[in-house]
Amino acid sequence: MKRTRTVVSGVLTGIGTAAFIDETVFHQLLHWHHFYDKSTTDVGLVSDGLFHAGSWLAMVAGLVLYADVRRRGTLVPRAWWGGLCLGLGGFQLYDGTFQHKGLGIHQIRYGVDLAPYDWTWNGIAVLLLAAGAFLLVRASRATPRTRSSHTAPTTASRSR
Repeated sequence: MKRTRTVVSGVLTGIGTAAFIDETVFHQLLHWHHFYDKSTTDVGLVSDGLFHAGSWLAMVAGLVLYADVRRRGTLVPRAWWGGLCLGLGGFQLYDGTFQHKGLGIHQIRYGVDLAPYDWTWNGIAVLLLAAGAFLLVRASRATPRTRSSHTAPTTASRSR
């Protein structure tokens, strides 16, 4: 299916974006937690660095695929945005349920009642997943943009 590369591009970009925001806001700016909080602060900082590197790998892979589908003329913008929302929401729901609650490797925050944070974090994730699913259903009815829609009309070449 031609839309698969478009959707995968959006999902990878969404994962990279969500991880970048999580790392930047909650790990670095607010100092609420590290990727791995079951050890020393030094281990937590190293885990943050590895997490950050992984998020950028997902982002680069997603944007390379995006450039490729644009080059091929098979980009379906609504499918890409749907994939992006699925990546954002999927990462956030995975983080909030599996990493926070299942593995317990870190929490959103420490020393506070977690319920409002958990409900907000996971609620936003579900909304993003729903938006992504909605956009993908809508995209299934759309046609890919072709190169001709992005380029100026050509004129006949002059012969000498």
